[in-house]
Amino acid sequence: MTQDIQTLAEPAAEPRKVFIKTYGCQMNVYDSSRMADALAAEGYEPTENVDEASLVLLNTCHIREKAADKVYSALGRLREMKKTRTAEGKEFTIGVAGCVAQAEGEEIIRREPGVDIVIGPQTYHRLPAALKQVRTGRRVVDTEYAVEDKFEHLPDPKKVAGRPRMVTAFLTVQEGCDKFCTFCVVPYTRGSEVSRPLAQILREAEKLVANGVKEITLLGQNVNAWHGEDEKGRPMGLGDLLYRLAEVPGIARLRYTTSHPRDMDDRLIEAHRDLRLLMPYLHLPVQAGSDRILKAMNRRHKAADYTALIDRIRTARPDIALSGDFIVGFPGETDADFEATMRLVETIGYAQAFSFKYSTRPGTPGAELTDQVPEEVKTERLARLQELLLKQQHDFARSLVGKTMDILLEKPGRMDGQMIGRSPWLQSVNVDAKTLQIGDIIHVRITDTGPNSLFAEVAQG
Repeated sequence: MTQDIQTLAEPAAEPRKVFIKTYGCQMNVYDSSRMADALAAEGYEPTENVDEASLVLLNTCHIREKAADKVYSALGRLREMKKTRTAEGKEFTIGVAGCVAQAEGEEIIRREPGVDIVIGPQTYHRLPAALKQVRTGRRVVDTEYAVEDKFEHLPDPKKVAGRPRMVTAFLTVQEGCDKFCTFCVVPYTRGSEVSRPLAQILREAEKLVANGVKEITLLGQNVNAWHGEDEKGRPMGLGDLLYRLAEVPGIARLRYTTSHPRDMDDRLIEAHRDLRLLMPYLHLPVQAGSDRILKAMNRRHKAADYTALIDRIRTARPDIALSGDFIVGFPGETDADFEATMRLVETIGYAQAFSFKYSTRPGTPGAELTDQVPEEVKTERLARLQELLLKQQHDFARSLVGKTMDILLEKPGRMDGQMIGRSPWLQSVNVDAKTLQIGDIIHVRITDTGPNSLFAEVAQG
């Protein structure tokens, strides 16, 4: 006689969830995405709710002092959360990644004993191994520059449960910088310039397209310093890379950032002339308009070199729009130096720009300079510069009213039936598109402008 035995299944363990907070630049956004890929292979699901997370990662920026202050403030709040979770018998791991991690290392553990992992931007592929060590009671600081290629150890980018569909993506092709501008920490936190191999970049681009991506932005701390070799061993620069990526089926749009004027070569300018899928928008920081200040910053170009370069680029691609970075109040900056910056801005005309007051970063040559500009002077200069830049931004936006263009639909808008797309010049465009889908590229006519976006209607015919 046989007896039926009913087996009661054990309830499935709840999946671990990771909350990643990203500070700073597009490179950190990309790195956060790749960390999520690495953790997904270990069974972690992403969450936008920190209360659900068993692992919290702060992917940090060290460019400006306030960014680092925000990180320590967040760590203080997380410390209290960890006390509560530990008392409840729940797992709660805190990790700090990125440039603050690289710059401060063990100091983070000393200041915030609730932190379990400190991992630099060159070693985040080791996150799964670090987590295993944490579960044995260890705390991990891994900020050595990795000998191995981290990209070879990361899983291919893929669709991850819990992430919204993305039709645009970042793709890091270059890291680090050898320029050593005296205000900048990048050479110390990201290391020297390193370029990813051509085959590796093409493979990742193809994977992104397979996952539905239509627009790819190439990233690098100094992206136009990218160099490599083709299959026959011939040297290549960023312009050559863009021509090759333009041949990948499914890529509809290409962008790149951030560039240095000294590495803007003829082949890259030709790519802007020849490739219609290379968007007519260029972020090319100059930082200042005074030759004296540019020399003090170790930029190794003059204001006239920059304006001549812009003339060449605009000749090759007349519809290109410019974006830039500006620092006001660098040590020793006089009223005359600042006025030179204002004249340069008026000469170039920017569609968008980012401007900041100079803040000292420990370990940089600028921090050792004694001729610091008073804070109230920096504040007044920044206000004047931003007023001019904002006027130029609004003037450029208004110049597009009545014109038609293609936009890539990226996400739903706030209003029912509204979609938000991206113009060739990187502006958000609101359009009524009830029958269209995310990922569609549509032809629209611009009807109006808002403070930070455009409004459009689907163009007929």
